[in-house]
Amino acid sequence: MNEELQMILDMAEESMLQSTNHLEETLVHIRAGKANVRILDAVRVNYYGSSVPVSNVANVSTPDAKTIVIQPWEKSMIKEIEKGILNSDVGITPDNNGELIRLSIPPLTEERRKSLVKQARTEGEDAKISIRNARRDAIEAVKKMVKEGLPEDMGKDSEGEVQKMHDKAVKRAEEILAAKEKEIMTV
Repeated sequence: MNEELQMILDMAEESMLQSTNHLEETLVHIRAGKANVRILDAVRVNYYGSSVPVSNVANVSTPDAKTIVIQPWEKSMIKEIEKGILNSDVGITPDNNGELIRLSIPPLTEERRKSLVKQARTEGEDAKISIRNARRDAIEAVKKMVKEGLPEDMGKDSEGEVQKMHDKAVKRAEEILAAKEKEIMTV
């Protein structure tokens, strides 16, 4: 196979993989009523003048399905962590007992669950759009190469390969989305 053609296929595959990985990463941050330390990924705290993630200054754990416990390595950090959580979009009020911070994950209302599913589907659709864009770009590049002298059968084979990659990536995105919807709707 032509080296330039292989590069186009590799780039398309990489782009599609990035789309599904991004979807997975985005959906992890959607709270599904179960305690998940990843919802704190975006929370930043002031640590001696630097803005750092909570996990850099404390031990974060989930002792049960409804609680996240944050145990700062330095007691002086408790107020900073509490402030960081309150200023973030986590939407949970921290409970500080002077030693550690507890976040009690409230059960989601039916309305909130539906809203989260809608948000997840939007993210899923965005991923599929970017997968389709990668397919379109690759096929356009292949067609351009055919015009420039690449044998037509090689072009058709490559387009078929791009379509297979596309189908596989879309299927993966739908599986990721279905798993998240199930997680959100499970009471």
